[in-house]
Amino acid sequence: MLKWVEKLWYGHSGWSRLLLPFAWVYQGVVACRRALLTRFWHQRFPVPVIVVGNLTQGGVGKTPLVIALVQRFQARGLRVGVVSRGYGAQLNAFPHAVLVGDLPHKVGDEPLLIAQKTHAPVVIARNRVSAVRHLITHYDSQVIISDDGLQHYRMGRAIEIVVIDGLRGLGNQRCLPAGPLRESALRLNEVDYLVVNGGAWPGAYRMDFIPGALTSLLSGMPVDVHTLTMPVAAVTGTGHPQRFFQTLTALNVSYQPYVFPDHYPFTVSDFKQIEPCVVMTEKDAVKCAVFAASSMYFLPIEAKIDQKFWDALWTHPAIKALA
Repeated sequence: MLKWVEKLWYGHSGWSRLLLPFAWVYQGVVACRRALLTRFWHQRFPVPVIVVGNLTQGGVGKTPLVIALVQRFQARGLRVGVVSRGYGAQLNAFPHAVLVGDLPHKVGDEPLLIAQKTHAPVVIARNRVSAVRHLITHYDSQVIISDDGLQHYRMGRAIEIVVIDGLRGLGNQRCLPAGPLRESALRLNEVDYLVVNGGAWPGAYRMDFIPGALTSLLSGMPVDVHTLTMPVAAVTGTGHPQRFFQTLTALNVSYQPYVFPDHYPFTVSDFKQIEPCVVMTEKDAVKCAVFAASSMYFLPIEAKIDQKFWDALWTHPAIKALA
């Protein structure tokens, strides 16, 4: 996200007031679109669909939560599938079932990461309804999780989970383009569960990212972080890079930050003019695996969610019916 946009949406800039008329128009269009889609084109499914979404532009930590959900359902012996838009996917035919060996620029970094971490069927399509149907028809999925798609109102859903960034919250709580919101903040009152990524939020279950062992991108083996030659190049192309940098600081890693746009398609040339030792996020690592070097490492994370969230989810009528 551009720095001036970050300041406009999350700082104390008064310039966003000039954009309020456009925000009101945007909010009205979104409301009308939602009403039309849910009334005339809403698609229902024979299995529960769980949407993991957010109200704000940019990364809030949805994908680690999706992975945690998939793994929990798998542990219960359920056939779970994942649908994703596949941002940036360079394919000619959809829906597409992601394979763990697919190239990230073909299927998108987040769908590939989910497939590699869970080995669950992950289907990408711009039309999420077709992706859901593909999972039901070809994989007999008993429960389907949508990575993002809160505003994809053609797709019916049994459960809505909204993730809130505990560090940035909802910014100035204005809709695009005056603020970061895709919909009015009142939408939070309608969802089933709120999850706050770090920090606190009224009525939300807390989620924290627990870093795993630093891992060699080339060998896949864990490495002691204290054996690295510092400072390292901390490279990230995520929606909220500051969270990654804070994790490195907490691990006492001395680094030089390098920030790229979210979903950035890394090439080997991006690493030629930086420190020889590179640490990146796991999401970025899937895009760099094809040119991995012995000096490249990634830091995996695991989403740890308040146990009360799981207790509430398992008692939801749509999930109890699966038992």
